Amino acid sequence: MATMFSPALHRQRHQFVIDFVNRNKPKKVLDLGCSECSLLKKLKFNRDIELLVGLDINGAKVKKHMHGLAPLSTDYLQPSYDQLRIELYQGSVTQKDSRLRGFDLVTSIELIEHLSLADVELFSAVVFGYMTPVAVIVSTPNSEFNLLLPGLSGFRHSDHKFEWTRAEFRSWALKVCLDYGYEVEFTGVGQAPQEQQDSVGFCSQIGVFQWLGGRNGSNILLGDEAEDVFSYTLLYSINYPSLRDNNMLRRVLVSEVLYSAEKLMNRWLEEKTGNGDGAATLCQTEGEGEEFLSELCMEVEEQQTVCAEEMKNPVEQCGRSVSDCEKGEYDEVLGTKGQKQQESSTLRSRYVSVPLAVLWSCCPKVSALSGSVSNLRHLLMGNPEIKLSQDGSAVLVTHQEEDQEEEGVDNGLEDSRYAEASHYSHSAEQEEEWEANV
Repeated sequence: MATMFSPALHRQRHQFVIDFVNRNKPKKVLDLGCSECSLLKKLKFNRDIELLVGLDINGAKVKKHMHGLAPLSTDYLQPSYDQLRIELYQGSVTQKDSRLRGFDLVTSIELIEHLSLADVELFSAVVFGYMTPVAVIVSTPNSEFNLLLPGLSGFRHSDHKFEWTRAEFRSWALKVCLDYGYEVEFTGVGQAPQEQQDSVGFCSQIGVFQWLGGRNGSNILLGDEAEDVFSYTLLYSINYPSLRDNNMLRRVLVSEVLYSAEKLMNRWLEEKTGNGDGAATLCQTEGEGEEFLSELCMEVEEQQTVCAEEMKNPVEQCGRSVSDCEKGEYDEVLGTKGQKQQESSTLRSRYVSVPLAVLWSCCPKVSALSGSVSNLRHLLMGNPEIKLSQDGSAVLVTHQEEDQEEEGVDNGLEDSRYAEASHYSHSAEQEEEWEANV
C-alpha cells in the first residue's frame, strides 16, 4: 500500500512537538505514554531542556528501549555547557505522583484514546488539576478522517477504546479549560486533500493547552495536595556530562591548557630561533578575526618579550618561577651549578613560563571554559598535571633538548597533540497498527 502521508503521520506529530519546544524553550518536559521513547530520543538533543521525563504503563517496553537515551562516549570526551537529566517511570496516567508536578510542558501523543472514558476523566484531573504544567499538547485520532483511510474498518488500532470527532474533542478540551484554568488552541497534522480539508479536518487532531497563570506564575497547588505522593516506579535515570560539573570542567580545562600552553611555547621558540612567524602566528592558529588578532598579538608580544629576557639564562628563568627548594633540583638536572651531568640521560629539562593572561587572551577555548584569568588560576591550582609558577601567574611548560656537547646535534622539540571528538546522534521510531501501512 502506498504511503498516504509524507512525512509519515507519527513523524509529523513528533515534529509538531519539536517545533513547539524550539519556539517556547521549556526546561522541564514530560512525555506521557512514552512507549519506545522515540520522541524522547529526539528531544534529548534540544539544548534548552534540562529535565526530560517519560512515563508509560508498560515497563517492559520502556526497559527494552531506554538504553537508547544513554550518553554516547563522545558526550564524555567533549561535554557541552548544557545540563540534561533523563528519567523514565512506569505508572498509570490516572495516578498522581508528586515528582511529575510543575513541568513546563507535558505531551500526550495518541494516548487518551487507549483509556476508558472514566479514565479520561481521571487523566484530566491528574494532568491538568494535579501536575498543572505550563503547557500541554494532546493529540488523538480524528474519527471524521477515517473514511479517507484506505482499508480501514472500525478503529485505527485494536486497543482504542474510542475515537472522537472534532466536536467531541473540542467539547472535552473546553471543559478541561473551564475546570482547571487553561486555554486551548486547536490544530492538527496529516492534511486531507484540498477539497476535503474543511469537511474532515486533520487526520490527527491536536489541542495545545496553556495554563492561564503563565510561565512565571506558580503552577503548584498548596495544601494537602502538595504532600509527596510516589505512585510510579523509577526505571532509569541518567545525568549527561556537563561543564557545569566542576570536576568535568577541570578535566576538560586542564587538557585544553596543556595543549594550548605547549603550542604557545613551541611558537615562541620558533620566533626566538627565527624559524616561525612570531607572536602573530600564535593568534592566527586560533582562527580569530584580523582586528582581534592585532590587539592580542601586541599583548602576546609584550608578555613573550618578558619571557625572552628571563630565558637568557635557563637557571635564572626557572629560579623566577619555582621555589628555592625546587631550584636546587633543576640546577642539578640542568648542570648549571657545579656543572653536574646526569650520567644515565642525554636530555636536559627546561621550563618556559606561559602567563595565564596570555593563555586566556590568545586561546578562545581556555577563556570560554574559565571565564576569567582569576577563575582560570583557581581551577588549575592543586591539579597534579599542571605546574604553576610560584606566584600562580603562569604555567611552566617543560621541553626537552639534546645535550649538544655530548651528542653534537641541534636542539629539537617534540610536539604533543590532543584529539577532539565530535557528536553523533540517532533515534528510533514506532507507530500504531494502521499507520504501519500508511
